[in-house]
Amino acid sequence: MTSAALLTTTAAATTTTAATAPDSLGLTVDLALAGLTVGSAAALSGIGLVVCHRATGVLNIAQGAQAMAVAYLLRDLVVVRHWPVWPAVACCLLVVAPALGVLLDVLVYRPLQRRGAGPAETMVAGLGVFVLLIGVAVLLWGAAPLAGAPSPLGGAPIRLPGGHSLRPDTVAQLAAILVLGLTVFTTTRWTRFGLRLRAVVDDRRLAALTGVDADRVSAAGWAFGTFTAGLVGVALAPYLLLDPYGLPLLVMETMAVAVAARLRSIPVAVATGLGLGIAQSELTRLRPSGQLLPLVEAVQSNLFVVALLATALLAGPRIGGERAGAAPPALRPAGSRDPARNGRAGSAGAVCLVLVLLLLPLGFRGSDLRSALLVPALALVLLSVVVVTGYGGQVSLGQAGYAGLGALGTGLLMAGRVPGLPPLPAVPALLIAVLATAPLGLLTGGPAIRRRGLSLALVTFAVGTAMSRFVFQQPYATTGLVLERPAFLADDRAFYAAELLLLGVGLLAVRGLHRGRLGRALAAMRDHEPGAVAAGVDVPGLKLLAFVAGAALAALGGGLMGLAGRAFDPAAFDPVRGLLWFAAVVVAGADSALAAVLAAALLIGLDAGTVAGVSAVAVGALAASPAASPGSRSPSPGCALPRPSLRPSPRPSPRAFPRPSPPPVSPRPGNGSGQRSRPGRPGRTRRHEPHSCLLTGHDTRTPIARRGQAHERRSYRRPRCGPLPRRAPGPP
Repeated sequence: MTSAALLTTTAAATTTTAATAPDSLGLTVDLALAGLTVGSAAALSGIGLVVCHRATGVLNIAQGAQAMAVAYLLRDLVVVRHWPVWPAVACCLLVVAPALGVLLDVLVYRPLQRRGAGPAETMVAGLGVFVLLIGVAVLLWGAAPLAGAPSPLGGAPIRLPGGHSLRPDTVAQLAAILVLGLTVFTTTRWTRFGLRLRAVVDDRRLAALTGVDADRVSAAGWAFGTFTAGLVGVALAPYLLLDPYGLPLLVMETMAVAVAARLRSIPVAVATGLGLGIAQSELTRLRPSGQLLPLVEAVQSNLFVVALLATALLAGPRIGGERAGAAPPALRPAGSRDPARNGRAGSAGAVCLVLVLLLLPLGFRGSDLRSALLVPALALVLLSVVVVTGYGGQVSLGQAGYAGLGALGTGLLMAGRVPGLPPLPAVPALLIAVLATAPLGLLTGGPAIRRRGLSLALVTFAVGTAMSRFVFQQPYATTGLVLERPAFLADDRAFYAAELLLLGVGLLAVRGLHRGRLGRALAAMRDHEPGAVAAGVDVPGLKLLAFVAGAALAALGGGLMGLAGRAFDPAAFDPVRGLLWFAAVVVAGADSALAAVLAAALLIGLDAGTVAGVSAVAVGALAASPAASPGSRSPSPGCALPRPSLRPSPRPSPRAFPRPSPPPVSPRPGNGSGQRSRPGRPGRTRRHEPHSCLLTGHDTRTPIARRGQAHERRSYRRPRCGPLPRRAPGPP
């Protein structure tokens, strides 16, 4: 049972006695009161996101991990260290949570703001904080779910008129919503701090020039945001098992509340959260018969996922302060003017290192070899991130969903559960699953045509989460799936060799995408999308191609992961793991295929060789560190894994498109070459640069402009510097 399903079942359990009553109105009221438990927690999450964004200009993507960390700490203080409940709650919410917010502001976000980082850099830093907190939780408390989270306001339900009841903690959450809402409204409208807050939000630099301490305002915003995140974690923890992956994902699903409010309106966020909670509870009355029952139950327990996808699609191409006309973030090596030259400088060392890491497991045995089977498979999944994000410049947080579809499709085809097809062997099943999953890349490629940055990241994350909730965690599709390898690949060493062969094919395919005319077009789209459109690049088609190719690579890697483990494991394709994979690729080098292979080897090797969670801590610390964040510094010339830069270039690099040779010029008197002599300066010549398209070489000027410049070239001479001389009066 998922965290969302467990939460819904627990909330609906308060209406068991009323469900047996014939009064339909009473049942509706009881279900609505039960839904307030979930809705109030979502409303608190929305208040924190809106206030934090209004104070800092950053969407707190790490809110789910912050809520999880506070919930784990509260359970540790009460259950393990035997603290009283209320002192432990006060310590977690009033001391630890605000201190964590201020610490994140000082160490992570404030340096980025002073450097003028864009939304893409802050988003990557937020993902780094998210992954770092999850890794710390796994190291301290383990990855196994824990029960027994304390409830500060446990006890008998409060009786209401008409025989209805309401839980005490739900009443406390509703009171907290009212108090926080009034406090924020009063502070922002009628206090000096609110005036400074609005000034910082409007223009941080201008506010600093007028004497406003923008750093203090930002620290207060992060402290409030982390406090509300901890409040959400304390409110939800008693209803579910504490899971380092489940609870953060559940809180991230409530991000739909803030997106629906456009990250501005607290009343809209509160109304949306309460409405979704009540609607999720009311849907439990639907009990259709037949094959629709599993689908309806999935919608009932994952209504917030549907809301996140719908609000992200309806919110438009800009979310979170992105400006119209801004160039999309380009994940490319910082300071690299010639990618080919930089690649040759460090490619030899990178190739040698990758070959050693990939060939070394051929000498392993037992559990070490079984752990190494995941390296080539995960490398193919990370290559899909390189194609979509590194080459195409599109932020995709849902690649884990496509990997899971590849594994699930392979298992269904091998088990004969696809209507109209008999059970297939492993190799044809894997190929058909990859071919069937590739067109599904349009699910994220279609919205990418008009979206970029944070808006696209939310859409892709919502699509990946929907795949996990509605497909991977449904028993009717995943129960009893076994992925047996063929006889000639039954041995682990033979299967690893086959994985290396497929990884080599994937690397060659990615190399083909990065070279030639297609590679130059992708680079132009990544560096500056408006410039690529002006140069004649088919940007929508390239985006769709990048997402389709990424889906195919991810499906191939996911199918190999399923065959390596001989079973389909939904937890292996959790959306939170997809965030970890994305952060690892960005840290290693978003546009380097070899860096993706190295990142896969390090992710698997660190967890297998040490303790689970070490890889998440390492990747999160590097992604969240301002000194190592993309765009902060340029790599050395011999760096094997270049650092990606999230700052868009002012225009597509001229080196990406070779200029066509200029048309021949007839010889002029006094100069035997095809160059024009400068009057009064013998021997000094000047070439005419053609006004040509970077892709096709055609003259982009209008016929009138071409005729006018030709007449000017025949009649007048341009001086060495300065504007053209004024035309002498004469007959037209």
